[in-house]
Amino acid sequence: MKKFDKDKVLLGIAGPALALAVAFVLTTLVLLASGRDPIEPYVLMMETVEFPDVQVLIINQTGAYYLAALAVAVGFRMNLFNIGVDGQYRLAAMLAAVVGANVELPGPLHILLIVLVAVLVGAFWAGIAGFLKTTRGVSEVVSTIMLNAIATSLIAWMILPANLGEQLKGSNDLTTGEIPESGWMTGLAVEGGNIYGFTLVAFALGVVYWFVLNRTRFGFDLRATGASESAAQASGVDAKKMVLTAMLISGGVAGLTGLPLLLGQTHTYSLSFPTGVGFMGITVALLGRNNPIGIFFAALLMSFLEKASGSVIAPDFEKEIAMIMQGLIVIAVVVSYELVRQYGLRRQQQKVGEELAAQARKNKEDVAA
Repeated sequence: MKKFDKDKVLLGIAGPALALAVAFVLTTLVLLASGRDPIEPYVLMMETVEFPDVQVLIINQTGAYYLAALAVAVGFRMNLFNIGVDGQYRLAAMLAAVVGANVELPGPLHILLIVLVAVLVGAFWAGIAGFLKTTRGVSEVVSTIMLNAIATSLIAWMILPANLGEQLKGSNDLTTGEIPESGWMTGLAVEGGNIYGFTLVAFALGVVYWFVLNRTRFGFDLRATGASESAAQASGVDAKKMVLTAMLISGGVAGLTGLPLLLGQTHTYSLSFPTGVGFMGITVALLGRNNPIGIFFAALLMSFLEKASGSVIAPDFEKEIAMIMQGLIVIAVVVSYELVRQYGLRRQQQKVGEELAAQARKNKEDVAA
């Protein structure tokens, strides 16, 4: 039975707690510096979250952020920084919508095809960065950023009416055409709206992520290679293969990020489809420390700040206050985790020193006896 490590648990909680506390203090200082009430925005947001429709919006947004963060977390566990989740998710959603709108199949098969297309497109786009890293040593940070820009331009070209898109009469918006009802995914009807069906799938994938990473040989190889590529290679693990595999899985999960909205509400991809979700996934993964439970609460927090901030629109309280809070949380996460990491190292060194000193005393006593 594994021994309970109290210090490890406390340090794991300390990082997010300190980050949130620092973000709260910094936001309060910003509000005070601008001559505004530092408490009222929080009160307004808490009042807004009491409405059932806002709660549904928060849960649905949490599902998208959760998937984006899982995609990022897979890379993090491998010591890879997949910044291209946003491009992977949008390109996958767009092409999945095109296929879904132009194919007619029985319900389950139609949905399965859309999901499969999204996974394959996301994996392919991330796989380009993985291929460049394993064959040419190109940093995945640089390649995924460039692929984001390429994906944006590619989508803008493909969605033109002359190519794969459609333009509705009387509208400037371009779409991929509506997916037939057989490709819609039934959600959970509750007071305040409808929780997307794929949102529930997203949360289930968190369990799959935990199981694969912590209870399978593949997960062990993935974590071992991320911790030390040379050591993993010496033990028989193909490090390059693991890098490419991790990028493919990360991209595949990223491809699913747009499906809660696509299958549950819009049923089409348009120019108004959300952007920036992939970058929010980086924040959520960092705040959740790559743990599926931590990621869930981090995604919930970010969704709350985004959806509840609608109540802050007033002459004295702009909606951007929530964006400031999110930005400060990102800064606080980086600083707080580094402080906690350094404290953890010092604490570990101190414990080792105490154990060595205790062993030395015991050896002296044995010799004296």
